[in-house]
Amino acid sequence: MTKTSHGLSPALIVLMSVATGLAVASNYYAQPLLEAIARAFSLSASQAGFIVTAAQLGYAAGLLFLVPLGDMFERRRLIVVMTLLAAGGMLITASSTSLGMMILGTALTGLFSVVAQLLVPMAATLAAPEKRGKVVGTVMSGLLLGILLARTVAGLLAGLGGWRTVFWVASVSMAVLALALWRGLPKLKQENHLSYPRILGSIYHLFAHNKLLRTRALLGCLTFASFSILWTSMAFLLAGEPYHFSEGTIGLFGLVGAAGALGARPVGTLADKGKAHLTTTVSLLALLLSWLAIWYGQVSVAALIVGILVLDLMVQGVHITNQTVIYRVHPDARNRLTAGYMTCYFIGGAAGSLISASAWQHAGWNGVCLVGACITLLNLLVWWRGYRHQPQE
Repeated sequence: MTKTSHGLSPALIVLMSVATGLAVASNYYAQPLLEAIARAFSLSASQAGFIVTAAQLGYAAGLLFLVPLGDMFERRRLIVVMTLLAAGGMLITASSTSLGMMILGTALTGLFSVVAQLLVPMAATLAAPEKRGKVVGTVMSGLLLGILLARTVAGLLAGLGGWRTVFWVASVSMAVLALALWRGLPKLKQENHLSYPRILGSIYHLFAHNKLLRTRALLGCLTFASFSILWTSMAFLLAGEPYHFSEGTIGLFGLVGAAGALGARPVGTLADKGKAHLTTTVSLLALLLSWLAIWYGQVSVAALIVGILVLDLMVQGVHITNQTVIYRVHPDARNRLTAGYMTCYFIGGAAGSLISASAWQHAGWNGVCLVGACITLLNLLVWWRGYRHQPQE
C-alpha cells in the first residue's frame, strides 16, 4: 500500500465525516418530501415509497460493484469522479417530469453516492490501530447524521422553493465537495494484483468462509431495515391526522434522530476495548423497546421523539460495532469487506422501505410498528445464534 506522509489529521477526519454525510444524504432528501412528490405526480403511498427504494437499490448495486474498485485503483481519484457522477444523478431528479425519470435520477445518485463507503475504509486504513474504532465511529456518525439531517434540510428547502429546489442545491453541494476532496484527500492505493472478476469473487469467498462476517452482515441488514421502516412512513403519519405538519416541520424530526446518532460515537471506543458483544446485545434489546414508544407516537409527539432517539442511537451503535469488528478480520481487504457488509445493509434498508410503505397503506401506523418490532425480534434471534458460536470479539 502507498499513501502520503501526512496520514490522518483531525482536519482530514472532519472532511471525511462531512463528505460521508453529504454523499449518503443524497439518498434521503426525498423521504420527508414523499407526500409532496406523490401529489405532484399523482402517486399512491406505495408508488412514492418506491422512490426511496430505488435509491437504496442503486446504493446496494454501487456497494457490490463499485466499492471493490477501491482495492484496485487510486482512491482519491475514484472518490472525486464518483462524487461528480452522483451530482449528475441529482440534476436528473431535480428536472424530472415523470416518475420514471425521477426513479432513474435517484437510482443513479444512489449508485455513485457509495463514495461514502470508500471513505470509511480509507479512514480505517489511515488511522492508528489503537484509534481505529474511534475514527470509524466518528466517520460513521457523519454518515448517519447525513441520512437524518437530509430530512431536515430537505424540509426547510422545500418550504422555501418547492421540492425540486432540494435536489438543485444538493447537486451543487456535491460538486463543491468533489473539489474539496480533490484538494484534501491523500493519494492512497492498495497494492493488489487481483482482476476485477476475482475481486468480486473474493467478496463471496470472504463471507462464505467466515461466520462472524455473515452474522455481522445479517445484523446490519435487519438493523437498517428497522431504521427504514420507521423513517419511510413517518412523513405520512406526521402529514395526516392528528398532526397535519408541513414538510418543513416533518424535516425537523431529523434533528431528533441526529441527536441519537451523535450519542453512539463512544461505541467505537468500547468496541476497541473488547466490548463488542455487550454493545450489540444492549443495543438490540433497547431497539426492540423503542418500538413501544414509536407506536404510541401516533397520539403523542413526546413518545415519538423518545422512540426516534432510542432507535437511532441503537441502530448506529450496532452499525459502528459491526464495522469495527469486521475491519479486524482482513485488514488488506477492507473495501471488499465494506462492499459485502454494506450491500447487505442497504438491501435491508430497501426492503424496509418497501415493507413500511405497504404496511402503512394496508394497516396504518399500527402495521408499521408491528413489522418493525417483528424485524427486531428476528435480529435478536440472529444475534443469539451467532453469539453462541463466536469467540469474544
